[in-house]
Amino acid sequence: MNSKKIPGLKIGELETKIPIIQGGMSVGISLSGLASAVANEGGIGVIGGAGIGMLEPDFSANFRKANKRALRKEIRKAKEMTDGIIGVNLMIALSDFDDLVLVAIEESADLVFLGAGLPLKNLRALQLDGLRKVSTKFVPIVSSARAAEIIFRYWAKNYNHIPDAVVVEGPLAGGHLGFKKEQIESPDYALEKILPEVVSVIKPFEEQFSRNIPIIAAGGIYTGADIYKFIQLGAQGVQMATKFVATHECDSSIKFKEAYINCKKYDLIIIDSPVGLPGRAIRNQFLEDVSNGIRKPFKCPWKCLRTCDFRRVPYCIALALTNAKTGNLEDGFPFAGANAYRVDKIVSVKELIETLLKEYEQADY
Repeated sequence: MNSKKIPGLKIGELETKIPIIQGGMSVGISLSGLASAVANEGGIGVIGGAGIGMLEPDFSANFRKANKRALRKEIRKAKEMTDGIIGVNLMIALSDFDDLVLVAIEESADLVFLGAGLPLKNLRALQLDGLRKVSTKFVPIVSSARAAEIIFRYWAKNYNHIPDAVVVEGPLAGGHLGFKKEQIESPDYALEKILPEVVSVIKPFEEQFSRNIPIIAAGGIYTGADIYKFIQLGAQGVQMATKFVATHECDSSIKFKEAYINCKKYDLIIIDSPVGLPGRAIRNQFLEDVSNGIRKPFKCPWKCLRTCDFRRVPYCIALALTNAKTGNLEDGFPFAGANAYRVDKIVSVKELIETLLKEYEQADY
């Protein structure tokens, strides 16, 4: 068997040594520590922007300032620790989405990944010429060819500009999912099925704008052989998150990482998130209580997500995820991808990437 070298990834003038993007895990799981470690190994490191200010001392008194300050601080710290490529993941559903996009641009983040919603009219921060003037690249995360086409058509018509790349996220991802519950197990919505569909809807836009738009596969990608498979299916890169949680450099607490190591396949469950989307999480007592109708009292200092009806929901998801990040799993729970049960030890980012590259080279043709 001939060994094969993993390709790099090119997004505009940004070039990586390896086609691996570390998925942005918000509420403090991927911050400057993890992002810079991945960037130093030749991939793209991503800071999760949602709920980033929740551990700032003045968060409940001034959430907007706390989030902006925390994001600014993490981008600067990451850039001090690496000369590599650093991105930020932001949810469009955030009520301070515009503020955080502007911080990412001001701090020269290389890319902004746009998830949890379609980036259409809500890009007030970048109207018209703004998109072409900034060096930051914009990469929407979609779960269908239809969503990709709507975004590209809207941007082409209204901005005379198109996104720089697209992440196609399948139903095996962790956290909030862009699928209805009944679609998650359906083969019609598997990443293998939706990826080629997205590749074909993006082609006409590449021709219209004379640009290469890389398609990045995400959701359930776990081994180097998986990376090889999706590159054969038309992806130019992959986004992986679950695997990076069990690294020394991941910014979560050790208890959060141990929840991955200790979980079994049956512990990975689909929950109804208070924000109106299904999510994949690791079953624990907190989630058992919620499913048994027990309400977890909380005060909402601000409505962080536009879609959250905080007066009716059984718990605050931002608070639950922040508690989990800090190791307080009695009052929270970890989000995780479908392959989290395969995690068996904590390694360094360097060791993890070396393993992925070896597996890629040995993947069957």
